[in-house]
Amino acid sequence: MARIIIVEDDLWMREELIDILQKAGYEAVAITDFHDIDTQIVTLAPDLVLLDINLPEQSGFEICKSLKTKGIGPILILTSRDKLQDELHGLHLGADDYLTKPCNGDRLLARIQNLLRRFEGQPELIDGGCFLLDSNTFTLYKGSQSIVLSANEGKIILTLVENRPNIVSKSQLSERLWGTGEYIDENALQVNLTRLRKTLRHLNLENQIETIRGKGYRLRGQVKR
Repeated sequence: MARIIIVEDDLWMREELIDILQKAGYEAVAITDFHDIDTQIVTLAPDLVLLDINLPEQSGFEICKSLKTKGIGPILILTSRDKLQDELHGLHLGADDYLTKPCNGDRLLARIQNLLRRFEGQPELIDGGCFLLDSNTFTLYKGSQSIVLSANEGKIILTLVENRPNIVSKSQLSERLWGTGEYIDENALQVNLTRLRKTLRHLNLENQIETIRGKGYRLRGQVKR
């Protein structure tokens, strides 16, 4: 059963959406605390988010952008704002569909079914701060750009992401790359790091790996994508 999160501050509309979704066989969960909404949604691990734009504490546009940086999707914006510029703005921020309300229930369900089919089987992406990482294929995404890392490059960046913002020692990286942390081939490790930075340069991310003298490496703080 797909879990759909409803972000709607109008009580009547919220209850109507819950009723429509539950009758269609979905698990409908409504957000009622409009503080720190994106964190709540990430914790709930939804299959789809229905997102209003006009909310009490934060614009739905800002929430959409934040959710997309965290790998949450699909997002269907459902709003009374029917201007083309609003729709285009939402889509540019990463929304996967845009509907104006009041909306026919069957039309809404058809859009939801279409989005769920599109996203079915897609990998879960790990948030690296200014990029997303598919840990199965070592595909790194930054905005609309992507690049596939080699196995060793992927292992290094995955280790850094898993431990961010903490420092990763050379022995930890050696363990991930070669299965042992007892003996570190300094040159081999440096060669792999150099290759990774060169690859990341294609997405302007080469400076995201910070060398901490005498301790190891870590990912720098989040930057604007």
